Amino acid sequence: MKKILIIEDEPQTRRNIATILEMEGYSPVTAREGRAGLALARELQPDLILCDVSMPEMDGHEVLKALRADARTACIPFLFLTARTDRKDVRTGMDLGADDYLYKPARVDELLGAIRSRLERKREQVDAIRETIDLSTDFSTPAPLEALGLTPREAEVLLWVAQGKSNFDVATIIGAAEKTIKAHLSSIFEKLSVESRNAATVVAIETLNNTKRKSSNPSCADK
Repeated sequence: MKKILIIEDEPQTRRNIATILEMEGYSPVTAREGRAGLALARELQPDLILCDVSMPEMDGHEVLKALRADARTACIPFLFLTARTDRKDVRTGMDLGADDYLYKPARVDELLGAIRSRLERKREQVDAIRETIDLSTDFSTPAPLEALGLTPREAEVLLWVAQGKSNFDVATIIGAAEKTIKAHLSSIFEKLSVESRNAATVVAIETLNNTKRKSSNPSCADK
């Protein structure tokens, strides 16, 4: 079930959107202002975020800017909900990395269509990355990943992430708290200079495959 975060300061709008999404089989999570929404996004890693633009204290633009600057949330699809129609305002949001704009009051079919479109695009991006994975990749040991500057525990986490495991799955497998896995991933992203688990997966696969090629084709010095 796809988790969608709704950041909206207008209570009735927030409830209506949550109800619509729940009826469509999504798992909605709500926040009534920007700072709370930002904290939930970092904690829950939702599949998509719907965010109002005009909010007190921290508006939608500030929320998006903070999300895109954080490796843990930089690639989450982000849709603005706004009553503003100023083209300059729209351009500002798109420049910050918004995926789409929906104008209030958005029709139900328009809202659901935009969500499906962005989730599908994200799925296609993930599939494209997975297609680069060599089916013969050796996942038997995380040791080669330590050469990337990772600790043994971080290498173990990355090995499972590279096999498509969720944070919950990895936590269960290695006997750690899900919060600990998120902390490891944050450190891994920083050390690999990447912004998402998909990019980290590509680095891991390339490293594992390069290690396998070297072991199967020893140099003259090894003979």
